[in-house]
Amino acid sequence: MPDQPRESRGSHAGNRFDRRRARTRSALISAARALLAEGAAAEASIQEIADRADVGFGSFYNHFESKSALFDTAVMDALDEYGQLIDAVAGGVEDPAEVFSASVRMTIRMMETHPELAQVLRRRGIEQLHADAGLAPRALRDIEKGVATGRFSVEDPRIALSAVGGSILGLLQLESVRPDISGPDAAEQLAALILRMLGLPPGEAREVARRPLPLEPRG
Repeated sequence: MPDQPRESRGSHAGNRFDRRRARTRSALISAARALLAEGAAAEASIQEIADRADVGFGSFYNHFESKSALFDTAVMDALDEYGQLIDAVAGGVEDPAEVFSASVRMTIRMMETHPELAQVLRRRGIEQLHADAGLAPRALRDIEKGVATGRFSVEDPRIALSAVGGSILGLLQLESVRPDISGPDAAEQLAALILRMLGLPPGEAREVARRPLPLEPRG
């Protein structure tokens, strides 16, 4: 068999290197997400993170300059992943109020459907409330669409986003210490309260919050 061209050999080697590098980065992020969900991020050393990711200690600094940088990336990765799932599920719904209600309810029910993501959101979500990626820009987009179509009535969508985000994080925290309060009913109650806050009349807010959900994503 003739020798492989040198250029092709170099290309294949480069592709292997890129794939290996991507796997290492992904393993570090996955390890960080698990530590965040467990509430063990602050105490974890870089060696412990590397061990959990099953990579060498030196590999850490090939991808992240500090633990803080890794955990920030892990939070954004987790929230963006779930945001994409919500977009896919609610993408066929036309009513902005129903889209927002479904998003709120599915986010609250992450404790059941995506427990790791729920814990990451509960522990670090306040820091990402006005981030440029993750759930925040999607929520802001949906609020702005609701205002533009006349479904919502708020003066400043970003202030509304602060109120919505605080409400969701508050209920996630409550569910973590009072499991008896969790479940579809709690999610519907919060969705109705948020829709009223955004300008829907009480009766309509309750009705929209009780509409059947689209097929929910599960992890």
